Amino acid sequence: MTDVLDRSSSARNDDDAAATAATAATTPTPAVTPDYPIQAQPAPRMSTRAKLVLFLLCAANFMVAVDFSILNIAVPSIGKDLGISEANLQWVSTAFALPSGGFLLLSGRIGDLAGRKKVFVSGTVVFTVASLIAALAWIPAVLLAARALQGVGAAMIVPTGMALLTTSFPEGPQRERALGINGTLMTVGFTAGMVLGGVLTQAFTWRSTMVLNTVLGAVVLVGAPRLLTESRNPHSTKLDIPGAVTVTTALLALIYALSTAAQVGFGRADVVGGLVAGVVLMAAFVTIESRTAEPLVSLRILRRRSVAVGNLGGLVTFATMSSVVFLGTLLLQQVNGMSPTLTGLVFGVMGTAAAVGGVLAPKLIGRFGTRATLIGGLVWQGLLTAPLALVGPSTATILLLTVASAAAFGHLAAIVAYGVTATSGLSDSEQGLATGLVTTSQQVGLTIGIPLFSALASARSDSLKAAGHTAKDALTGGIQLGLGADGLVVLAVAALVWLGLRTSRKTRTQ
Repeated sequence: MTDVLDRSSSARNDDDAAATAATAATTPTPAVTPDYPIQAQPAPRMSTRAKLVLFLLCAANFMVAVDFSILNIAVPSIGKDLGISEANLQWVSTAFALPSGGFLLLSGRIGDLAGRKKVFVSGTVVFTVASLIAALAWIPAVLLAARALQGVGAAMIVPTGMALLTTSFPEGPQRERALGINGTLMTVGFTAGMVLGGVLTQAFTWRSTMVLNTVLGAVVLVGAPRLLTESRNPHSTKLDIPGAVTVTTALLALIYALSTAAQVGFGRADVVGGLVAGVVLMAAFVTIESRTAEPLVSLRILRRRSVAVGNLGGLVTFATMSSVVFLGTLLLQQVNGMSPTLTGLVFGVMGTAAAVGGVLAPKLIGRFGTRATLIGGLVWQGLLTAPLALVGPSTATILLLTVASAAAFGHLAAIVAYGVTATSGLSDSEQGLATGLVTTSQQVGLTIGIPLFSALASARSDSLKAAGHTAKDALTGGIQLGLGADGLVVLAVAALVWLGLRTSRKTRTQ
C-alpha cells in the first residue's frame, strides 16, 4: 500500500467584518432553513449574461474538482514514465493536497481584502500554467513542483469563485438555483475525473489529463475578465496575519503527517511531529481567533450546535467517500488488474448514483427535514460501506458497482443536508461566515480522508506481509480493513450528529 494518494459563497453579507475566507456550497443555503418541509419557489429567468457567469464559475470549480481525482488512475503510468519509485508516488497527490487545503482560508481572506475577481483570475492563471508545466514535465521534480502550484491555484479559485457566484446572483431562488447547479457539477467533477483519467491515460498518456486542465483553465481565462464584476468586503480592513499563519501551518503539518503516514506508518518522527505540531497550532489558532476583531473563522458561529455538528457530518462524509473511491481503485487495478478505462467506468456508475442523490435530496429535505436527511444519508452511506470489508478479487467489481454506488446516493443526500443544516437558523449577517465553514469542511475532508484511511490500510498490509502473506493478499487485506473502518466511522459520526442535533433542538424548545 505504498501507492498513490490523490484527491479530488461568499461573504454573503459584505457588512459582516468577519466575512468568510472560503465558501464552496455543495447545496443551496438559504438564510434560515427550518427543519420542516420547504416549499420551493420557481427561480426567475436568468439573463444571458447571468447564464454565462454561472457557466464560467461552474467550469472553474468543475476543473478543480476534476483535478482532485484525475490522476488517481494515472499514477502508476506516471511512475513508469518518470521513474518515480513506488515509495514516492504518493507525492504526486500530496504535492497538490498540501497547498490546496492549507492555503484555502488565507486565499479567501485575501480575496475579501484585495478583490475576489483579482484573486480568482490570478489563481486560474497559476492553475492553468501549472497544468501545462505538469503536462510537459520531464523529471519528477518538475511534476511535483507543478502539482504544488496547481494546489496553490486551486486554493485561490475555490473560495473566491464561490464568493463571486453568490454575489453575482440575488438572494433567493435564483441564487439557490445557481448554487445547486454548481454543487452538483463539483460532485460530478470528482467522479468525472476518475472516468476521464482512465480513458485519457489508456487512449493517449497520463500527460493528456493535464492538457485537459490546461484547456479548461484557458476557457475560464477567456471569459473571466469580461464577465465577472469585482467584489470585496469594504469593511474588512486588515488580514488576521497571526491567525492565517497558525491555521495554514497547522493544516500543512496535519496534511503532511497523514499523507506520509500512509507510506511509512504513524511511528516515524516526522509523522508524530507533524501531528503534534498540527494539534498545537490549531489550539493556538482558536486562542488567536477568540481575541481578534476580524478573525478568519468566527468562533461565535461555531458555538451554534447546528453549525458545528453539521460541519462535522460534512467533513466526514467527504473524507470517507473519497477514500472509498481511492481504495476501490487500488483494488480494481492492482489486485484485479483492471484497465484504467474500465476502472473509470465503474466509478462513473457511482457518480451517476451520487448525482441522483443530489437531485432527490431537496425533495427528501422537504419531506423529512434537514436533520433526518443528514442523519439518514450518513447512516445509509455507513451501512453500505461497512460490508465492503468483505470485498475480494472475485467480488470487487460487482460490489463497487452496486453497494458502493448505493452508498454514494446517501453520500450526496448527506452533503446537501449538511450544507443546509450548517447554515440554518442564522441571521443574514452570519450566513457568509457559516457557508465559509461549509467550504472548509468540504476541502479539508477531501484532503485528509484518503491519506488517513490509506495509512490504516498500509499498516494492515505491512502486517500481513510480515506474517508471510503474498503481496496481492496483503494488499487486499489492507483495503478490506480500510473500507470496513471507513463505514464504521460514518456510522459513529451519524450517531454523534443525531445526538448533537437532538440536544440542540431540545435546548431551543426549553
